[in-house]
Amino acid sequence: MNFNLPQIPTRTAKPRQDGLTMVMDKGLSNQEVINFLSVAGPHVDIVKLGFGTSMVTPNLKEKLAIYAAHDMPVYLGGTLFEAFLIRGCFDEYIGMVKDFGLTHVEVSDGSITIPHPEKCGYIEKLAKEVTVLSEVGSKDATHIIPPYIWIELMKAELEAGSTYVIAEAREAGNVGIYRSSGEVREGLVQEILTQIPQEKIIWEAPQKAQQVYFLELCGCNVNLGNIAPNEVIPLESTRIGLRGDTFMFYLDKK
Repeated sequence: MNFNLPQIPTRTAKPRQDGLTMVMDKGLSNQEVINFLSVAGPHVDIVKLGFGTSMVTPNLKEKLAIYAAHDMPVYLGGTLFEAFLIRGCFDEYIGMVKDFGLTHVEVSDGSITIPHPEKCGYIEKLAKEVTVLSEVGSKDATHIIPPYIWIELMKAELEAGSTYVIAEAREAGNVGIYRSSGEVREGLVQEILTQIPQEKIIWEAPQKAQQVYFLELCGCNVNLGNIAPNEVIPLESTRIGLRGDTFMFYLDKK
């Protein structure tokens, strides 16, 4: 904070266990990463190289080294995990993770169907080596999962070794926990929260209205993901009531 102001909510401090901001890097150049971290680094907890972009990103090891120099964990999009898996290359995936020195991975089944016990088996195996974030939900907007199934899947994946479960929304925020319009499926979210600790869920929330919804529901230290690099500072301001959308959230109401 650059100056003091009363009635500002207390944010958790890095390294955070909750109140996470996960950023999606969809192809920043190495210089852009340096610039991004110089401004937003204190407010970012983990970076995802979106979907399969890591395979075609030039100078990938150099990029990862920049993030590592800033103590910034990086993981590769779950779509890449699925691309290895559907080709029968799970062991090769593990080898690639080790080769690039990654400490975090995402296990997802948003693009392909994986029997859930099998998915949990991958989580269990990977969790012995790295920190696992597992994504629940489909990228297919026509595939509507009932709330009780979301809860069962999340519970099982946490029990298998996931540190966090990610609630699917894609980078546009229009599937999974959202309707195609981007509107939150409020009943689904609130039912999930009756059974799954909020500190264990990362809600993908790329749109401002979605971020505001979760901040009002769960408070300033809710875990939010799929944030664009240029939206980190606006989000942090929104988290602590310094944007019109959340201005009244934390003021004493006398």
